[in-house]
Amino acid sequence: MKNLENMPDSMAAELQGVDDNSTALATVALRGLIVFPQMLLHFDVGRDASIKALEAALERSAPIFLVAQRDMSVESPRKNDLFDVGTLCHVRQLLRLPGDGVRVMVEGICRGRLCDLMQRNPYLIAQVERLKDTELSSVTASTEALMRHVYEQFESYCELSGKLSTDILLAVLASENPGYIADHIAQNMFMRTGEKQSIMDELRPVQRMKKLSKILEREIAVLELEFNLQSQVRENMSQTQREHYLREQMRVISQELGESGGGEDVDDYRVAIFDAKLPDEVREKLVKEVGRLERQPFGSSEATVIRSYLDVCLEMPWGVKTKEKVDVDKVRKALDMDHFGMEKVKERILEFVSVRQLAPDLKGQIICLVGPPGVGKTSIAMSVAKALGRKLSRISLGGVHDEAEIRGHRKTYVGAMPGRIINGIKQAGSSNPLMLLDEIDKVGSDHRGDPAAALLEVLDAEQNSCFRDHFLELSFDLSEVMFITTANTTATIPRPLLDRMEVIELSSYTDEEKLQIAKRHLLPKQLKRHGLKRGQMKLSDDAIRALVSGYTRESGVRVLERELASLCRKTAKEMIENGAKVISFTPKKLQEFVGPVKYHPEKLSRSEQVGLVNGLAWTQVGGELLEVEVNVVAGSGKVELTGNLGAVMKESAQAAFSYIRSRASALGLEQNFYKKYDIHVHFPEGAVPKDGPSAGIAITTAMVSALTNTPVKTGIAMTGEVTLRGRVLPIGGLKEKTMAALRSGIHTVIIPADNESDLQEIDQTVRSALHFVPVEQVDAVLFYALSLDPKTKHTGSMETVVSGKQGSKGNLQIKQ
Repeated sequence: MKNLENMPDSMAAELQGVDDNSTALATVALRGLIVFPQMLLHFDVGRDASIKALEAALERSAPIFLVAQRDMSVESPRKNDLFDVGTLCHVRQLLRLPGDGVRVMVEGICRGRLCDLMQRNPYLIAQVERLKDTELSSVTASTEALMRHVYEQFESYCELSGKLSTDILLAVLASENPGYIADHIAQNMFMRTGEKQSIMDELRPVQRMKKLSKILEREIAVLELEFNLQSQVRENMSQTQREHYLREQMRVISQELGESGGGEDVDDYRVAIFDAKLPDEVREKLVKEVGRLERQPFGSSEATVIRSYLDVCLEMPWGVKTKEKVDVDKVRKALDMDHFGMEKVKERILEFVSVRQLAPDLKGQIICLVGPPGVGKTSIAMSVAKALGRKLSRISLGGVHDEAEIRGHRKTYVGAMPGRIINGIKQAGSSNPLMLLDEIDKVGSDHRGDPAAALLEVLDAEQNSCFRDHFLELSFDLSEVMFITTANTTATIPRPLLDRMEVIELSSYTDEEKLQIAKRHLLPKQLKRHGLKRGQMKLSDDAIRALVSGYTRESGVRVLERELASLCRKTAKEMIENGAKVISFTPKKLQEFVGPVKYHPEKLSRSEQVGLVNGLAWTQVGGELLEVEVNVVAGSGKVELTGNLGAVMKESAQAAFSYIRSRASALGLEQNFYKKYDIHVHFPEGAVPKDGPSAGIAITTAMVSALTNTPVKTGIAMTGEVTLRGRVLPIGGLKEKTMAALRSGIHTVIIPADNESDLQEIDQTVRSALHFVPVEQVDAVLFYALSLDPKTKHTGSMETVVSGKQGSKGNLQIKQ
């Protein structure tokens, strides 16, 4: 074997090296390109290894081996990544390009077979075996016929493609060598890399011509199909232009004759406009739009916009109203059938129905139902629509950021449509539906406008009688629409928008309410959904209570409904697998089917302890008992607050400490106690964030208890905000807090005197089980909880105990 890289710089020695059986040559792996023998070709090279191989071959005046890659995505190919047959070439010219690439011109010498890849770095060196075409003894008649057939095919290919010069065709016609003809045509026509490689691999000239003939035949068929498609497209375009020209002539002739030239749809629109009972303003506007449509040329985009506008306007229920059911007794029965409790909401709906009976023309009924998730805000609105006999249109506003979602887009915009208000009216098919605006507290604003600002006109009874949507550009009367909105909180609703609505707050359900809701509504619904009958699954009241208290912790009943659905599925499984006829659930059996208890009730300390006070907290899932622990140690007067507290609660603790310092003498404390001791205030369950001022009196009581070493009475919980002068201010969420106290075994609750009126909203069961002590000053709290008399006049009602035997249940939720 002779190494060409060490050859002298002469063509004779080079050719002599090529004639050897096996030669080591610098190699370039080609991607998507094949060079045939006796062809002159230039191409760009970008890989460093390929550039170094070309430079080495040019420096030594040695041939270079060009072989194609099987996969073009491989960056550093190995032997298996290359085809077996390539071409030995002369490097005629190497030109540097801007950047790192080069442009090279090569001339093919002969075919070569890749025997082995001897080197990969810094460039490829391969052991190459030179291949020769099979010699033809003579050109037979069949070979001559094949050559002529290939000539004709290539000529047809050149005509259809239109991309090949006549010089290429002349070079093919001038040769009588079948192998050269096949290589020349394959080099210059478009075909896949695999097909070109199949021609490269064939060493028999006649067989090579046959392969090429089949490829040419397929390519000619594809080109003919492309040519026919292009011709058809051009013909269709010419036909369309011809029709447009003729239609324009017809339109002009019709105008000259005084006839309508807008087409049948113009007449149809006119008939629909005059048949519909439209207001005069609307009719005039639509007739004018039909006249514009009539003057539009055929196929214009403006005509499409006008047609879309007319269709939307004619679909609107102008003057179409549904008849209301204004029977108070029937509405009451319908509401009681669908919902348990919710007395305040039902009372407001019945008031509305009663007023509608006396004053049918009364307008401006806008109600906002505010409450935690799952308490039935959306479902009560649906029941109201059903009870009143109004059509329901539900619009979800959660996540809406574009003002055009409310007012619509100008009809000149591409894809313009009416806003959600008008679209809801259209879908309801009535001009007086009940429109439910869901999640109004989750409306956002960005650079596209503020949807809440657009709702100001919609929800204002003095303005919505002439609401104008940007798409309609006509006044639509929304005063007959009954709006009900829902929200989880009023904190995120803009004040001007909130001022236009009557807020009705829905509080969390009590355990007894959840029991009745589960028995009357949720369980029958789930039994029917799962194909069970009432007698096949028995669930005792105690089991439902255990399910409510041990497996759900929520303000509504959604999780409870999912747990009931789980029991229904397990019942169906037991009946199918084990053939059980009846499945009964008791509190003990729940754990077998549902799993261990998820939520345990708060454990109340039975002994009196120093520095430990039971506070009450409000959460979105109801009330909770909130313990306050205070420890006093010798130190330098630091006050440490722990338990994942918010800024308001920390400030409340500081206010309590300042009050104690100002009352040190009355409480029997040293005047400089705050310099000798460190006070640590801790709220257990540190992973749960806590904030709000309502723990003020609990913190004060716990601090005084720890400083005076006075134990706190058992069974007492308290809630109220404290000031620097010891005043007790009102708080919110009293209903939820008192329910939490009842669940925890508390028998006495200390509340601010200003919250005494809120006791009427508390459930009758809670009021009868708890004693309430309203206070105005912290001194009264200390007297009742610690039996400590600070030797001062008390303005609070220390000895007043409110049992709350009168009043009805309420669903009002007051947040802190």
